[in-house]
Amino acid sequence: MIDLEVMAGYRIYSFEKLNVYKDIIALRIKVQQIISLFPRDERYDSVRQIKRATDSMGANIAEGSGRSSNFDQSHFTNMSYASALELIYHLTIAYKLNFISIDDYKSLRLEIDKISYKLNALYKFQINNHKTLKIKNKNQK
Repeated sequence: MIDLEVMAGYRIYSFEKLNVYKDIIALRIKVQQIISLFPRDERYDSVRQIKRATDSMGANIAEGSGRSSNFDQSHFTNMSYASALELIYHLTIAYKLNFISIDDYKSLRLEIDKISYKLNALYKFQINNHKTLKIKNKNQK
């Protein structure tokens, strides 16, 4: 696999450097591998919901990084956290319906726990950091 950080020619945004973002990308890939084995008739039900929840985790980190205040950023981090909790629900249902093995379920839950912990730490940093982009811009004028 190509390490995107070593490629030249385009900008690496700050959110792409976050370990939690990298962990979410890895989780998304792992989830894709597991849901590809789901029954065909679940493609538009469970599979779609699991994909949406997982994608929302990463997308909210990316979108939040473009906001100019830490309050706005923390809102998107919180939405990412909520999507992680939603993913737990969908995976639990998939496990109970025997679409995923106990080993895969436990592995995904441990990954989500690790990501959730990091999202919570990022959220706390964002709401407690008073050096926001808006304040910096006001001071430069």
